[in-house]
Amino acid sequence: MATIDIDPQYSGVIYNGGGGNLVERTVLDNGVRILTEVMPGQKAVSIGFWIGVGSRDEQPSGYGSTHFLEHLLFKGSANYTGWDISEAFDRVGGDVNAATAKESTCYHARVINTNLAMAVDILTDMVTAPLLESEQMDTERGVILEELAVDSDDPAYVVHESLAEQVLLGHPLGRSIGGTPEVINSISREDMVSHYNRWYRPEQLVITAAGGLDHKELVQTVSAALSRSGWMSPESNLIQTPAPRRDHHAEFPVMNTERLTLTRPVEQTAVMVGGRGLNTVDPRRFAMTVMNVILGGGMTSRLFQEIRERRGLAYSTYSFAASYSDLGYFGMYAGCHPAKADEVIEVMSTELDTLAQKGVTADELERAHGQIAGNVVLGLENTEARMSRLGRAELVTGQYT
Repeated sequence: MATIDIDPQYSGVIYNGGGGNLVERTVLDNGVRILTEVMPGQKAVSIGFWIGVGSRDEQPSGYGSTHFLEHLLFKGSANYTGWDISEAFDRVGGDVNAATAKESTCYHARVINTNLAMAVDILTDMVTAPLLESEQMDTERGVILEELAVDSDDPAYVVHESLAEQVLLGHPLGRSIGGTPEVINSISREDMVSHYNRWYRPEQLVITAAGGLDHKELVQTVSAALSRSGWMSPESNLIQTPAPRRDHHAEFPVMNTERLTLTRPVEQTAVMVGGRGLNTVDPRRFAMTVMNVILGGGMTSRLFQEIRERRGLAYSTYSFAASYSDLGYFGMYAGCHPAKADEVIEVMSTELDTLAQKGVTADELERAHGQIAGNVVLGLENTEARMSRLGRAELVTGQYT
């Protein structure tokens, strides 16, 4: 299938896969965008309410506020208490959760299609009318501090965050999504309300859904819920066009090329080697995906074979690539005994040099193509993956593939 560009103002069919598989997009009068994919034969529906704000958009005094706000939206809204939200989904065997990323926040649910209207009503109320009460904020502050403590005790998490910080030195994308204990302790309710008012607006909202659904019915359901919330009111003078997508052009920040060692009282050493990568729309990103699979994307990858199978240096080793709207980075990871860390680093560096100088074999290329194709097909068997793909297409790339 070809890549299809999505015009910001377009409403209509984006893709018709035949057999009832249909991808559609509607832009409401207040700028809210709704994208759906019908999956014939599915009774489940996954739906996501995406806000175009992530940790990269925070002010220095509010690092972690986007993630903090995500937690608070589950603590109560105009028409639902925190208990009501949880109980409604538990009662029908559904799931509701949220995720804060560096460039977006998503509140998502998975339900049987007969319960989709309920999910829309609750998610709409959470996003448009959260209470943000001081008492709940103080309670959730403690939860987040414990979450940060758990992360700081995980060597793999620490080196992943440290690599991003060193490669994207001084850039907001290099910061941890959760923030720091110092900043989390200092954030006030006024700060949180200000952050909410700045970003939680109709033009920033994207709603995506996939599964056993009807696009027109969902648009009507969402419109009714937004009208009840006041986000469709003509008297509110709301912006009528969707917020623009992020710029894909940026100058890469200075990168720290020095070796960084962090000491923790743990048995294993977590090793990470990496550098600059590609943004989400760079035409070389497809080659990067193939290279990543060959280097460290499975049991037949070069890192796995050399570090684990031949040398027995580590149990877990892999490579990855992280891409954002304007920047990206890549890395190689292994967890090993402290005495073996230098050898692991040497192997990683050697594998990169070999890849650059000698390229890949025809067999590796064929195997990588097959692995990627299979992973894509298997991944799209579930409604949540397809819902997320629509969100990424709308907010990040502006392209449906």
